[in-house]
Amino acid sequence: MTYSAATNRYESMPYRRVGRSGLKLPAISLGLWHNFGDDKRFDEQRAILRRAFDLGVNHFDLANNYGPPDGSAETNFGRHLQDDFKPYRDELVISTKAGYYMWPGPHGEWGSRKSLLSSLDQSLGRMGLDYVDIFYSHRPDPETPMEETMGALDYAVRSGKALYAGISSYTPEQTIEAARILKELGTPLLIHQPSYSMLNRWTENGTPNLYEALEGVGAGSIAFSPLAQGMLTDRYLLGIPADSRAAKQRFLSKSALTEDKLDRVRGLNRIAAGRGQSLARMAIAWILRNQPKGSPVTSALVGASSVRQLEDTLCAINNLAFTGEELAAIDEYAAESDITVTVRT
Repeated sequence: MTYSAATNRYESMPYRRVGRSGLKLPAISLGLWHNFGDDKRFDEQRAILRRAFDLGVNHFDLANNYGPPDGSAETNFGRHLQDDFKPYRDELVISTKAGYYMWPGPHGEWGSRKSLLSSLDQSLGRMGLDYVDIFYSHRPDPETPMEETMGALDYAVRSGKALYAGISSYTPEQTIEAARILKELGTPLLIHQPSYSMLNRWTENGTPNLYEALEGVGAGSIAFSPLAQGMLTDRYLLGIPADSRAAKQRFLSKSALTEDKLDRVRGLNRIAAGRGQSLARMAIAWILRNQPKGSPVTSALVGASSVRQLEDTLCAINNLAFTGEELAAIDEYAAESDITVTVRT
């Protein structure tokens, strides 16, 4: 059946400016880290993507190694793009990344010019695109000079293969340095993609912390794993389900689910119930909450295994306001819990 996007798709989703750029992202974006590889039925993927776009989610986030197998999420997304979204390409913000392992040999990962630009060409080929809107350095490379990595991002933009440059999982100090180099090259740093959740608050630590650093350089942020790989849902309130990620040791280990962490999750769930929200909705709303200087988070990056789950998550935008009492209560439970989440190495 031919897809025709909903005519009211931009009426309910709020859009936020990315730093000091002209680009705006939906408050909630869809990540294709999970559920868009060859382990997920193609028609189920299609239903999620169509519904997301109909509800105003016009930003789809990928990486070269998303699957399984590696690369399959981009390949599958390319098919969806050709089948359903080609007429809407100019409405979409499509991002991809390079930095994690993709092919054998010394240039199949990390942040060399050779690796990043070769990976970008491969990603464009898999998706059938001439360009992506945002191209990220997926992780800092401890051995490649920052000038080389940022030079590759600058070249990607200047060559027309990307419109904007981004970084992911860089420290505040690395972020400031990356932004300085890019500015000198003439390509501003657009955005940083860190892991951030009520149980993973490293971005708030340090002087400057990451958000202060981003404000200083004029860049935005998009938080990945805002639900801490499912911990901030009702999934684990009564234990570890047999079909869960933790039970399968997939991106979340059983060892991470200590009784202390589960007690924190249960406490947060009680606060969410008092707000009339599910824990997942409150966790997303908290990511996007207003602060004295405005929210430092441009967008929350979520996954979805079904249309129903997607719709439930997007309801978070209906209640982003928190009282001082609620925030104080959340802080009692939402302490750093040593579960910093990164993409697999």
